[in-house]
Amino acid sequence: MASTRKPTFKPSTDPRRNAAGRPGNDPVEVISAQRSVEPDVKASAVTDKAGGKAKPAPGSPKAGKSSQADNVIAFPEPRNRRQRRLLLWTLSIVAVVVGSLIAGAVFSPVLAVRTITVDGTSLVTPDAVQKALAGLEGKPLPQVSEQEINELLKPLVQVRSATMEARPPSELLVHVDERVPVALLKQGDSYVMVDVDGVQLGATQDLAAVALPLIDAGVGTTNTELFKAIAAVLDTLPADILARMSTASAASPDAVELKLVDGKTVVWGNAEDRELKAKALEALLRMPADPKVPVNVYDVSVPRHPFTK
Repeated sequence: MASTRKPTFKPSTDPRRNAAGRPGNDPVEVISAQRSVEPDVKASAVTDKAGGKAKPAPGSPKAGKSSQADNVIAFPEPRNRRQRRLLLWTLSIVAVVVGSLIAGAVFSPVLAVRTITVDGTSLVTPDAVQKALAGLEGKPLPQVSEQEINELLKPLVQVRSATMEARPPSELLVHVDERVPVALLKQGDSYVMVDVDGVQLGATQDLAAVALPLIDAGVGTTNTELFKAIAAVLDTLPADILARMSTASAASPDAVELKLVDGKTVVWGNAEDRELKAKALEALLRMPADPKVPVNVYDVSVPRHPFTK
């Protein structure tokens, strides 16, 4: 309820002093204040005729309690906020369900590996790969990784790397990427196939049984600069061109020379621009032979200006 103070002016007669401060009977004006209370319409009381006690008016709040609750206006929740809350709840439920399904699949024995299929092998047999991966049988497919497969296949030197393909419910397909032999090295009475890194991939007793060039024995072991230069050149050649090579040698890393099975010579030079030199040699070998101008040498040491003689 509101209260105000209204100043009023009330004349007063002081028999002892007048307005000038001297004794007398002149009237003196005295300023006084009184408090008036304006009744609150909503909190007006009804007087009990019998006892004279004040009772709360109908609809008015009880004494001592706040009436703020009667003054609160309830607004409806915005539609977009309600939709956003519903979306968050839906996404949470979906995430829980999906997580439960994934966890069940990862550890479920229903998806255990029972069959291992291998492809991409020629130097190594599929049985050898399956035997190396036998430890994966019984393991759930989602728990098998390519890193684990490559670790298990490390003892098989013919395998460079491998990738996997899960075929639920129980088949594991392994794609093998084998090392590619580029040359033969003579060791005693046999010939050993080696790749560009010098890894021995197998042996044969018959030189003609493998269509690979024989690296000159003067090159020595596979960790020399000469071997690395020759192997890098042979690794660049297409398979059909490589099959036409008889031997490969090098007086130095910058002087690689190849011999074809028909006795003709390929002057290669160093190992730079290998891809361009390989394309130049392929173009020269495809040229039709001219009986009037026999060719004995194919020179691709300068690949942008190859020539024959």
